[in-house]
Amino acid sequence: MDKILYLLPFWWILVLGIIIVFYRYFLKYLGIAIVPENKIGVVTKKFVLFGANPTLPEGRIIALNGEAGYQADTLPPGLYFWYWPWQYNIQLVPLTNIPPGMMGLIIAKDGDAIPNGKILGKRVECKNFQDAREFLQNGGQKGRQTAFITAGSYRINTAMFEVVMHEVTHVQQNTVGIVTTFDGEPLNSGEIAGEEVKGHGNFQNADAFLENGGNRGLQNQVLLAGTWNINPWFAEVKTINMTEVPIGYVGVVISYIGPEGQDVTGEAFKHGNIVKKGQKGVWNTTLNPGKYPINTFTTKVVCVPTTNIVLNWAEGKTEAHKLDAHLSTITVRSSDGFRFNLDVSQIIHVPAMEAPKVIARFGSVESLVSQVLEPTIGNYFRNSSQKSDVIAFLGERSQRQEDAKLHIEAVLKEYNIQAVDTLIGDINPPPELMQTLTERKIAHEQKATFEIKRSAEEQRTEYEQAKAVANMQERVVETHQNVEIAKNQAKAAIEKAKGEAEAMKVTADQNVEITKNQAKAAIEKAKGEAEAMKITADAKAQQITIEGKATANAYADQIKVINEENLTLLKAVETIANSGVKITPDILVSGSNEAGGLVQALLAKLLKKSEQESNND
Repeated sequence: MDKILYLLPFWWILVLGIIIVFYRYFLKYLGIAIVPENKIGVVTKKFVLFGANPTLPEGRIIALNGEAGYQADTLPPGLYFWYWPWQYNIQLVPLTNIPPGMMGLIIAKDGDAIPNGKILGKRVECKNFQDAREFLQNGGQKGRQTAFITAGSYRINTAMFEVVMHEVTHVQQNTVGIVTTFDGEPLNSGEIAGEEVKGHGNFQNADAFLENGGNRGLQNQVLLAGTWNINPWFAEVKTINMTEVPIGYVGVVISYIGPEGQDVTGEAFKHGNIVKKGQKGVWNTTLNPGKYPINTFTTKVVCVPTTNIVLNWAEGKTEAHKLDAHLSTITVRSSDGFRFNLDVSQIIHVPAMEAPKVIARFGSVESLVSQVLEPTIGNYFRNSSQKSDVIAFLGERSQRQEDAKLHIEAVLKEYNIQAVDTLIGDINPPPELMQTLTERKIAHEQKATFEIKRSAEEQRTEYEQAKAVANMQERVVETHQNVEIAKNQAKAAIEKAKGEAEAMKVTADQNVEITKNQAKAAIEKAKGEAEAMKITADAKAQQITIEGKATANAYADQIKVINEENLTLLKAVETIANSGVKITPDILVSGSNEAGGLVQALLAKLLKKSEQESNND
């Protein structure tokens, strides 16, 4: 029993193997075919027992009417009978799977011949090439097909169609796809690219492109960023960067395709056609800074700087734009035969509105530099340098620069260019002249040095003097203050004198007036006094007269009483008494005549007193 259990798995394996062999061989011999879910059956008929078409028509490999050979119809998954192995061969082939990001290109092994001039078979209805019979009956053509299959699973008759995997077309960001078709109508005479046609879904529907009259060759239409199912047997896609117009530039468009346009510049401009947008030639409208999906095979965009352009005629000095890369130092000859080098910088500006004219005339900014600026500036300085010697040229540098600016500005204006400025850089005279100038300069500097030393000595002397003066500054200040005080006092005295003079004048005027008034008063007083004196005199005269008369009468009466001599002596004594003369004991009277002697003594005493008073005065 244990031995039987041990042998049981072996019997099961044997049974399974018999079943498989029976399925693979014995069912086939019974005319039964089983097609699994992930397969299809490609049928090959080995011979025809009965029928009018035992063989295929000439040139055909797929049977539509039961002929011997590959059959157009395949067997989808299922169970089929009467497929006897001696008459049919059923090949189980996997489904055709197209993964994402891929596409299936189809090669038909049977069908009508492709017309002359065509390279691809036209699209026909055939359920995405899953129905070979429909393909052949609808006029499908042998060879490479315009149609293709996208990602998915397909039951493709591999006896009829060959499927070639190919990656879909990717156009990355900031790029454009330039398309060249391999099929279509020939290009029109004189054209370099096909005319744009509608309805082909960006070249994804080759049949629509061909039916609408699309041309073979380069296409003006471009593909933008994205993923495109484009048949590589129909068209080639080459990606290029988008056209960028940097900031500070404008893009001048030169179109090599389009209808012939009429020049819009008029008769005054005779250097090329400038046309409207979309026509063949130089467009009169420019592109502003930005990125553009432009087909550079059919359209050229020339970026023209609208900012100031600096060009250097100097060895080893080049700007970032490289327009002056081939320019070099200008070698000139002076009137005295010396050759010397001259560095020059020229600043120009191309107005945005004039950029199309510049490109129409020269084709590029580089050509503008080489054809106009280089010979104009070089020849100007060569000619101007021959009008003076080297020393004069060096001395007149500023004037030379200004003259060059005006001359070059006038020349460039004729070419629609603005000359901003002309600058003369380094001037390199010949070595022998430089040696002479160096020696002259050294002598000049030595002279200047001597002058500086002499000036320093003079300044030192002045310093010593200033120091001595500074030491006496206190006295100087004091003296200066005294002088100022004297000046101020003199001024005050002058002002005082002026005031006093003015006061004296006023006083004098007042005194004159007072004197006048006093004189008038004196006159009046004098008149009054005179009148009074007159009256007084008259009164005194009358009094004296009266008194004289009275005295005379008294004398006459005294004389009558005493004699005349005694009266005289009495009057003398009264007089002496009134004058205070001391008569004793200083006077000694003597003589025979006593009265006479006394009188004489008194008179002598009076005379002596009178003399003394006179001497004292």
